[in-house]
Amino acid sequence: MKIGIYGGSFNPIHNGHLHLAREARRQMNLDEVWLMVSPHNPLKKSSSLLRDELRLELVRIATQNEEGLSASDFEFSLQRPSFTWNTLQALSLQHPEHQFSLLVGADNWSVFHKWYAYEKILLFYPIIIYPRRNSEVDESNLPHGVTLLQTELIDISSTEVRRRVAYGLPIDHLVPECVAEKVAEYYSNQTRKTLPEEEEL
Repeated sequence: MKIGIYGGSFNPIHNGHLHLAREARRQMNLDEVWLMVSPHNPLKKSSSLLRDELRLELVRIATQNEEGLSASDFEFSLQRPSFTWNTLQALSLQHPEHQFSLLVGADNWSVFHKWYAYEKILLFYPIIIYPRRNSEVDESNLPHGVTLLQTELIDISSTEVRRRVAYGLPIDHLVPECVAEKVAEYYSNQTRKTLPEEEEL
């Protein structure tokens, strides 16, 4: 099977994530797209990051009725932080019957040459670039095996979702209904009233 790996913090998952996963599956003829939740790096502090298990649960309920999309906790069992090359190698070893492609945001593509073992990733795995705000991609200069996803940018950030919940504003237009309920429930138990400004995937 042809599997697309879409990694991110999904903090929380929103409609933009789902749109990109659907489009990648459709345009690239993928059998499935695995939304791989990145576990918290214990070496980094992030007060705005929801618990690993909660972020994973939200991705699971968001994709439960989405054909060909599913949540993955594969990186939870790997050494942290896990480099993308190591993740892909572990996936190929555990699932030799699958062909894996990597979904990468346009912002990350601009610094892809700084990634660990990036040349090996390019050599062994197809890469699908998806649009990100303020990140242009010159399609004419893309290496062999790298494709730019032709889709509109659904300009939603997880930071925006969290901030709206913290201020008691509706998020139904930003996330699936099942996710909105869970996120609202989580934040109703928090005493924090403001959220950091940083943006996450």
